[in-house]
Amino acid sequence: MIQKTDIIYFSLFRWNNPYSSVSLSLAKEFSQNNRVFYVNHPISYKDLVKGWTNNTEVRDIKWNLLKGGNQFQQIDHYPNITSVTPELSYPINWLSKGSLYDFFKKKNEQIIQKAIEETIEKYNIKKYIFINCFDPFFVDILPKDKPPILSVYQCIDDISQNKYTSRHGTRLEIESAKKYDITVTTSRQLKRLMKQHTPETHILHNAADIKLFRNAVEENYPRPKEIKNISTKIIGFTGNMDAVRINYPLLKQIATEHTDKTLLLIGPVNSPEVKDLEIDQLPNVILTGSKPITELPKYLQHCDCVIIPFLCNTLTASIYPLKINEYLAAGKSVVSSNFSEDIRTFDDQIKIANSDDEFVQLIHQAILENAPEQIEARQAVAATNTWTARVERFWKIVRAFQQKNQKEISANI
Repeated sequence: MIQKTDIIYFSLFRWNNPYSSVSLSLAKEFSQNNRVFYVNHPISYKDLVKGWTNNTEVRDIKWNLLKGGNQFQQIDHYPNITSVTPELSYPINWLSKGSLYDFFKKKNEQIIQKAIEETIEKYNIKKYIFINCFDPFFVDILPKDKPPILSVYQCIDDISQNKYTSRHGTRLEIESAKKYDITVTTSRQLKRLMKQHTPETHILHNAADIKLFRNAVEENYPRPKEIKNISTKIIGFTGNMDAVRINYPLLKQIATEHTDKTLLLIGPVNSPEVKDLEIDQLPNVILTGSKPITELPKYLQHCDCVIIPFLCNTLTASIYPLKINEYLAAGKSVVSSNFSEDIRTFDDQIKIANSDDEFVQLIHQAILENAPEQIEARQAVAATNTWTARVERFWKIVRAFQQKNQKEISANI
């Protein structure tokens, strides 16, 4: 373990993001042995106006943002983590590539660089590792006079497959990653994509808060209000229901062919297809909306099987889903579409469907496979995929890089 090297973690996912993310989870784990300075993706002037009253990421700090200056906050329950919120940035993604975009991009980079420099000064940081989690829109942000002893770019998605981020992100991610010592990716497919541009590319898979999700087996929760009066078998899903990952026709088919069961969908709905296909009108479908991660075991405990109904496309081919280890830690029987190479590594413990019809049929079988020994086997697999294990893997990558490049990173490695 590295005991004296600080970590500055710049992430697209803000600390007060209501959803779990790889950077939030890793920051918490790193903080067991290191000081972590979590630099949030800046809030833009556009974000401020749009989220003035209804966005918790903006609402709670809006007045401080208007005052200007970087904001620093110690995180409750994590004394080694300091959240850093930079000054307001300029919304520029709508601009075309060119001199005007480059001018404001430079302004935004200076905002982040200033936040990093002030963090280093304020907290007397002598040496640090810098990690950029999937925020390549800020390329030149590292202080020239106080550079990190190691820099890492963390790729967690195929940025080219999102219409908004791909506008500038596809080229900027390549440009950004080339400036870092190491690139880590969450999936095999992402490693192949990034290794074309950054040879020092390694896999650092997602994991899960195993202790939290084991509560679905070890605790005795009352039924949450949404399913309090449900007596049927329950097919569960947890996660963001967006337009690019979720197979909505499959969800409708599951509900209409399993009318004797309840389809429980837990998470925010960010696609019109739920209404367009009238999934929300089906009598055996329950949509709970967003729930804190700490509430999920209470719902999973009452599910008879769980599903990963992902589309099979270019985006999902690069996904190692957070939820697979959450499901397994909860002891749940899982049915998934065959969307990626990484999901196929779980084929000994889950059911993988190659078509929508097969997916629907496998649910029948999955509901029957909940014997104690099957639950224990799933939990045993999940137990190897903790955030602690991922941090250990991170330091192994760092040590190998040090040995390969004869670069002094820390006396404690």
